[in-house]
Amino acid sequence: MTSVLGAGAFGTALAISLARAGHVTLWARDAAQTRAMSHERMNSARLPGMPFPEDLSVASSLNALPDGPILLAVPMQKLRDALNSLPDFGDRPLVACCKGIELSTGKSPTQVISELRPQAPAAILTGPSFAQDIARGLPTALTLACADEGLGKDLQARLTTPNIRVYRTTDVPGAEIGGAVKNVMAIACGAAIGAGLGDSARAALMTRGYAEMQRMALELGAQADTLAGLSGFGDLALTCTSELSRNFRYGLSIGQASGFDTSVTVEGAATARALQARAAEMGIEMPITDVVVGLIDQTLDVSRAMSQLLSRPLKEE
Repeated sequence: MTSVLGAGAFGTALAISLARAGHVTLWARDAAQTRAMSHERMNSARLPGMPFPEDLSVASSLNALPDGPILLAVPMQKLRDALNSLPDFGDRPLVACCKGIELSTGKSPTQVISELRPQAPAAILTGPSFAQDIARGLPTALTLACADEGLGKDLQARLTTPNIRVYRTTDVPGAEIGGAVKNVMAIACGAAIGAGLGDSARAALMTRGYAEMQRMALELGAQADTLAGLSGFGDLALTCTSELSRNFRYGLSIGQASGFDTSVTVEGAATARALQARAAEMGIEMPITDVVVGLIDQTLDVSRAMSQLLSRPLKEE
């Protein structure tokens, strides 16, 4: 059986989809939220209108989690705290369901898991997906990245559902860097659209953003095919073109000079700073990432950011 830790929108959606294929336990830290979900048979606070299947159980006690893999559906910047507060699950596989780079250490999701739970096999589930689509049963394809090919095959079978098709890879760095960089590029694209710079500007940012993704990932030993797949190009295309993306909406608010709900998790904001620091250490140029950090820190406005990018030295593509 499978357990999902984290009852946000994405964790809840995964639990709903997985429960259509077998029993799943959804764990929430907040006991009041657990009681409400058990009573209503849905997560009205985070994913309203999506009823729970019969095989979805809700728990606030970690002792209630059955044996089997555990999906960690918590934001990247809270993954370390979550793992530090959890009991030792031994050698049960831990699957990260977040995207980004830890700001304080520059580590990826599986690296944080391996640091804190060295006895537990680590994997990551990533790719182009929105919680609403998954919960509604709409077709979605994801990537399961796991260094252990045998375990990857087992997790692939467990996590495939009637509407989620899971592809597997052993290229963990490629999958993780793709998922991290695309959120930063979504902020850039949102800012361009919000400022009225048009779809041509968005296309340019996506394409050159993909080049930045490749530049860092390949330097870290990733495979080019991974970046061209679901966890790289696929996720980039989805996140940079839809207002369902929180990162895109955040960028949109920057471009429009409007307010943004600070309670909404925007993974790309912290990740942009982490990637900028990592790129500096590695001697890699990531100009779009640099201007996104400037936009977030309010040291650049959109006009100056675009001028900074357009005035870069001319070169071959």
